[in-house]
Amino acid sequence: MSDNTASMWQQRWDAVMARNYGTPPLTLVSGSGCHVRDADGRDYLDLLAGIAVNALGHAHPAVVAAVSEQVARIAHTSNLYVNERAVELAERLVGILGVAGTRVFLCNDGTTANEAAIKTVLRARPGRRRFVAAENSFHGRSLGALALTGKEAARAPFAPFGIEVVHVAYGDADALANAVDDHTAAVVLEPTLGEAGVVPPPDGYLQAARDACDAAGALLVIDEIQSGIGRTGAWFAHQREGIVADIVTLAKGLGGGLPIGACLATGDTAEALQKGDHGSTFGGNPVACAAALAVIDTIEKDGLLDHVTTLGERWSAQLARTIGVRGRGLWLALVVTDGSAPAIEVAARDAGFLVNATGPDAVRLAPPLVLTEAEATAFADALPSILDAAAGAVSVGGVNADASAGGTRP
Repeated sequence: MSDNTASMWQQRWDAVMARNYGTPPLTLVSGSGCHVRDADGRDYLDLLAGIAVNALGHAHPAVVAAVSEQVARIAHTSNLYVNERAVELAERLVGILGVAGTRVFLCNDGTTANEAAIKTVLRARPGRRRFVAAENSFHGRSLGALALTGKEAARAPFAPFGIEVVHVAYGDADALANAVDDHTAAVVLEPTLGEAGVVPPPDGYLQAARDACDAAGALLVIDEIQSGIGRTGAWFAHQREGIVADIVTLAKGLGGGLPIGACLATGDTAEALQKGDHGSTFGGNPVACAAALAVIDTIEKDGLLDHVTTLGERWSAQLARTIGVRGRGLWLALVVTDGSAPAIEVAARDAGFLVNATGPDAVRLAPPLVLTEAEATAFADALPSILDAAAGAVSVGGVNADASAGGTRP
């Protein structure tokens, strides 16, 4: 056995790594654009982008140049000192959010962005510790973010939590309004449920949430960690609804592959955190911020928001000829009713495409924003045979849905 085969790396992984992820099926060693290669030399079209992270694909020249230049100058300063890239990134984020007076806390990923949001809420609404969130939502794995997450199987082993959270059915505006009262500190929502299988809400739902919060004096937190930075064809998905959130959290695609998160607070909430209230040793790291600036610059320069909108519409229509589809932009789900999503993930991988079954009934597509029309069409053309292979595997009991489905951010 060669010392660089996938099976060797899987054995080494299994010997030393914590068991929370199980043992992944592939060992990826290189990538370019929307394509990756595994340790056995096999190529794949990456339609998952590291769970919506690699916004510009792999080894994009702009990210490589920005990171290389920054790491050669200064790689880390801590939060004891100002670094230029963090300031520049915060300024850009305030600009694309478009709300004057916004303040930015930079951190490491989505869960730390949501932890910052929780503390910001508690400072801004002293005396209130009740939150409202959605069933089947996902906001992170750390204890505060997990308290918000609407998946009982993930929450139950680690309860109780330090905040009270009421979970209501996603998309039910009446249930949301009934749950929000003068004890509610904040409502926390994804503009589309990501880990639940790219489930969009009814039109007007986010506006109804804004109205319910305003009536009760509660804050509205929008979790854009998976949806933000162009994934749906807008900088932020909630901007399409014309609402202003009190807090917006983001991560994933912002860093183009490097770990970074951000919590943006608007209005009076922007002044909630004061000196000593919160911190992050690696938050605002110059190298990660340089990568994020390169991502934003490239999205603007290359017109990727329009590209995502146009290609997303075409791709969705292509896929819908074969299977049910939901979502927007380059954030879609293939919808099945027979529990075959894990088998589809495996069959797609065998055919050279990386996708993700978020559960038994949905296969997530979140490719790099630089996906070409030819690459999108290649998957659409291959889909019928992938579905046939998946159906065959299911018929002989070849895929364990519990073991294959899933995939969430830290």
